[in-house]
Amino acid sequence: MARIRGVIFDFYGTLVRMVDPLPPSHASVFERRGLGAAAARWGDQWSVGPADGEQHAAHSVSEQAYLAWELERLRTRARACGVPAEELDGLAAELDAATKSLRLALFDDVREALAGLRRRGLVVALCSNWYWDLDRAVAQVGLTDLLDAVVTSARAGARKPHPRIFRTVLAECGLRPEEALFVGDAWGPDVEGPLALGMRAAHLWRPDRAVDGEAPPVHGGAVRITGLAAVAELLADPP
Repeated sequence: MARIRGVIFDFYGTLVRMVDPLPPSHASVFERRGLGAAAARWGDQWSVGPADGEQHAAHSVSEQAYLAWELERLRTRARACGVPAEELDGLAAELDAATKSLRLALFDDVREALAGLRRRGLVVALCSNWYWDLDRAVAQVGLTDLLDAVVTSARAGARKPHPRIFRTVLAECGLRPEEALFVGDAWGPDVEGPLALGMRAAHLWRPDRAVDGEAPPVHGGAVRITGLAAVAELLADPP
């Protein structure tokens, strides 16, 4: 097997988590605007964005184009939920702002783990299903100095586990698939996607993980870890 030359990390749930104050709920935005009936049809606020695996390259040509697409998706969904035409623009803008007003904090093991990989001469990168401004979120949590590349689905034109985003981050890192280990907390996007492209993958299942649920069975050559300190151990004994 090829020697691992780089480690690529997911962002949310792997390196960072949400902390208080949490963003306002979409339901509260609807209620404040007197749109309670539409709010009941809206559903889960975290399900309104692009789906995992979705390709949207035509909308990722610029930040302006991508934001316009995000807002149009919100307007289209709101219209289908019965929101009056005169409310659509203002509601979409407020929902977009609410979704993105995240306050993030690093998990305790992040900086030490990433710094250790850099000291070993490895490429360290980030690849996330995120908004256009992932680089700003990275700067806010103080990770810019520990990353060689930052790739967001918004700019890459596709969301994990679509191969387009993995090819983008590999190209930015100068790595072949077999030279990269992907580490993330979501089985489909962070394990099955990288494995399908020929990368190696570690499924992170933190005791203090960002979301609840049962760990899926490990298969396909992946390994499971409970913290980022284990990444260095994997590189000593490649998965």
